[in-house]
Amino acid sequence: MTESSTPSPSALVPEPTGAAMRRGPFRVGERVQLTDERGRMNTITLEAGGAFHTHKGFLNHDVVIGLPDGSVVTNTAGHQYQALRPLLSDFVLSMPRGAAVVYPKDAGQIVTMADIFPGARVVEAGVGSGALSISLLRAVGDAGYLHSFERRQEFAEIARGNVETIFGGPHPAWRVSLGDFQDEVVKAEEPASVDRVVLDMLAPWECLDAVATVLAPGGVWINYVATATQLSRTAEAIRADGRFTEPDAWESMVRGWHLEGLAVRPEHRMVGHTGFLLVARRLADGVEPLARKKRAKTEFTQEDLNAWTPESVGERLVSDRKLRRAARDARAGRVEEPEV
Repeated sequence: MTESSTPSPSALVPEPTGAAMRRGPFRVGERVQLTDERGRMNTITLEAGGAFHTHKGFLNHDVVIGLPDGSVVTNTAGHQYQALRPLLSDFVLSMPRGAAVVYPKDAGQIVTMADIFPGARVVEAGVGSGALSISLLRAVGDAGYLHSFERRQEFAEIARGNVETIFGGPHPAWRVSLGDFQDEVVKAEEPASVDRVVLDMLAPWECLDAVATVLAPGGVWINYVATATQLSRTAEAIRADGRFTEPDAWESMVRGWHLEGLAVRPEHRMVGHTGFLLVARRLADGVEPLARKKRAKTEFTQEDLNAWTPESVGERLVSDRKLRRAARDARAGRVEEPEV
């Protein structure tokens, strides 16, 4: 075979799920981000014959369909828009939701600090609206495996709609199961068969035995919790269990910068506390964890133990009506309308 006829490496590998939707001209059914001259942003879903209306004229969708990503289009009143495909961070913050989403800054930390690699076997709970599931699926790839557990069917339906919207259909590496994680994961997964465990739930310490059973030696367990009291109790439970390494915890905050000429300064607003991340790794069976030189004694009263409810840790309850509407919007690929 001559050098010129040798296929490129990319030609020998099947295109990953969803990759085609990130390339080429704009198509019917795609989401497009329109940004005007003042930086105001709107996200539309392209429809043949559709139109984007504002108080300053309207833009026919047919003008956008077929153009390359990064085009500039003009509406009927002469106002221009920059047209781009939404990034993952844009999609997550505008998609239909039933539960609060894991912010992009936290999802990025989870993928990196939990070492989610291509082909990894990962289990997660709870699914919420699917924001973290999307990042995990992108990381494990088509050859990987993500098994998501969710207690509420409405949330699972919303997540499934959002995942299928961004990937253009079902993802071959994804499986969703309904039920309590600590009960269902040990039935579904073989002991020591999972590389990574990702928990976004109210009481992750209740899952200690389940995680220790399915997680392989050296595997990573990462928890996303909202409050300092949840963080403390999870860490103390991991330490007392003896099957994991010493837990590490942190939070991240993101502050943008204003850039205009010599007026370079921090923005007045920032994405502050969204949640804590806590990581530990599974020790090999029969291995004792290293003893810490200093340990503070921590005890929880019965009052503390009875206080773990969604309301007490600041979670806002979502009505069944909103969940049904969000599920319909997710299946249809619609954009979340901001609350007024």
